[in-house]
Amino acid sequence: MIFSILVNEGPYQHQASDTAFNFAKTVLSKGHTIFRVFFYHDGVNNGTRLTTPPQDDRNVIAKWTKLAQDSELDMVVCVAAAQRRGIVDEGEAKRNGKDATNLAPGFRISGLGQLIEAGIQSDRIVTFGD
Repeated sequence: MIFSILVNEGPYQHQASDTAFNFAKTVLSKGHTIFRVFFYHDGVNNGTRLTTPPQDDRNVIAKWTKLAQDSELDMVVCVAAAQRRGIVDEGEAKRNGKDATNLAPGFRISGLGQLIEAGIQSDRIVTFGD
């Protein structure tokens, strides 16, 4: 079965990101495919490389980055939601006159069309968070 995952909550405000991550790991371990993980609304905060949790806390962003690397996941951060929350890659920084980037490795910024495509290409889209 081909899944896509929609994450609507940030990594430390809500359990949704952790649950989505565990769901993704389980789906992959059972031999299914994940077409795309799409981060929307506050979920785009999962894609910032500047998060530095205490040593005794979980590092949700690092877990997503490693999973993307190990499983070649396509992890997309919504461009409009990212701009509102100050998350930029090189292209967005240049386009908006910013002097730094903060998108974590394994993530990319794109538009809602990527979510629509995920719906078309997947058997199921599973949503985490409001």
